[in-house]
Amino acid sequence: MTASTGRRVLIIVENLPVPFDRRVWSEATTLVRAGYQVSVICPKGKGSTASCEVIDGVHIYRHSLPLDAEGVLGYALEYSAALFWEFLLSLKVAWQRGFDVIHACNPPDTIFLIGGFYRLFGKKFLFDHHDINPELYEAKFGRRDFGWKLMVWLERLSFRTASRSLATNESYREIAITRGGMDPDKVHIVRSGPNLDRVREVEPDPKWRNGRRFVVGYVGVIGKQEGLDLLLESVSHLVNVRKRDDIQFVICGGGPELEAIRAESAAMGLGDYVTFTGRCPDETLFSALSTSDVCVNPDRPTAMNDKSTMNKIMEYMALGKPIVQYDLREGRFSAQEASLYATCTDPADFGDKIAELLDDPERRAAMGDFGRERVRNELAWNYEAPKLLAAYEALFTARGK
Repeated sequence: MTASTGRRVLIIVENLPVPFDRRVWSEATTLVRAGYQVSVICPKGKGSTASCEVIDGVHIYRHSLPLDAEGVLGYALEYSAALFWEFLLSLKVAWQRGFDVIHACNPPDTIFLIGGFYRLFGKKFLFDHHDINPELYEAKFGRRDFGWKLMVWLERLSFRTASRSLATNESYREIAITRGGMDPDKVHIVRSGPNLDRVREVEPDPKWRNGRRFVVGYVGVIGKQEGLDLLLESVSHLVNVRKRDDIQFVICGGGPELEAIRAESAAMGLGDYVTFTGRCPDETLFSALSTSDVCVNPDRPTAMNDKSTMNKIMEYMALGKPIVQYDLREGRFSAQEASLYATCTDPADFGDKIAELLDDPERRAAMGDFGRERVRNELAWNYEAPKLLAAYEALFTARGK
C-alpha cells in the first residue's frame, strides 16, 4: 500500500464504541497501515471506557452518553448529546493532532453539521453510509410521519455536504445517487467484509450445548427490527410442535430489547432452551459460534433489512457455518448457497429449515464450506481495503469539493 504521510483523518462514530465497531476498526487500522494519521471520536461502552487511548496506532477519544435511547424523544436526546460531545472533542483533536478529513459514520445523520462547519476551513467531509435511517425509523416506529420526513431530509443534507461517500452495497449506492443526489462518480462501494485476522474458529466448548446434541447460534444487536421475537416463535415451534428437545439456542449480543426478549423467552417456557450472553468479548462470541451447528439471522423483513448487508451473515460464513435466514435481497446476495431461506415471515418455516439442516450433516458441511470459501476468496476485508484506499486517494487528489 502507498504511504500517505501527512494525510490526517478524523473518524466520528456514534453508534458503537471503537474498537467494538468492526467496520470502523477495519477502516481505521487500514488507513494507519497505509500511512495516514487517524483519530477516532466515539462513545464509551462496555470494555471501552477510557476517555483517551491509543490502540494499534489509532488515537481514540471517547465520550459518555446519557442514556440508551428508546422512543423518538430518547433518540433526539441521545443524538443531541452525542453531537455536542463530538464537536467538543473535534476541537480537541484539531488542536492536538489536526485533521484534513472528517469521516462520518452514521447513524445518526447529524454529523454533517460538524463536517459542514469544518468545510468552512477547507476540510473535506466523507460520509460513510452504514444505515438507511428513514427505513430504520420506519422499522422501529412503523410509520412515515414527520420523523420519517426529517430522516430523509437529514440524509439528503449529509450527502449534499459530503465530498465523497462510501456505500456498503449496491442498494446503498443507489440510494446515495437517487435520494441523496450524489454524483455517481463520487460514491464508492466498500463492503463490510470480515477481517480474517479477527474472525477465527476456536475449539468448540460443550458448555454451550447445555447437555443437548445441537447448538444454534445468533450474534447481533437485539432490537425490534432484528426479529428476536420471531426467533423465539421458531424455538417454540421446534420445542412444542416438532417435539425437539435436543437443540440449544445461544444468543450473543446486547441492545435495547435484550431484557424484553429474555422476559418473553421465560414467559414462553423456553428459558432452558435459550442462553443469552449479553454483549460479550470476542473470546466468548467465537467460542459460542464455533460450537454452533447452524447459525441464524431472523431479521424482520423490512425495507431496511432488505437493502442492508449484515455483518453477522459474513461472520457466520467466515466460520464455516450454514445459515437460516428470511429471504431478503442483500442477505441472499451475501450468503448465496451458504444459507437456506425461510418464507417471510413464517417462524414455523424458519424452524423447519433449522431442523432440516440439523438432521443433514453432509449438507451442513457443504454449505459451511461454500460460505467459508466465498468469504476467503471474495468478501473478506482484505478485498475491501484497497477500495477504501482508492476512495481516499480520489478524495485527497480531487479539486474543490
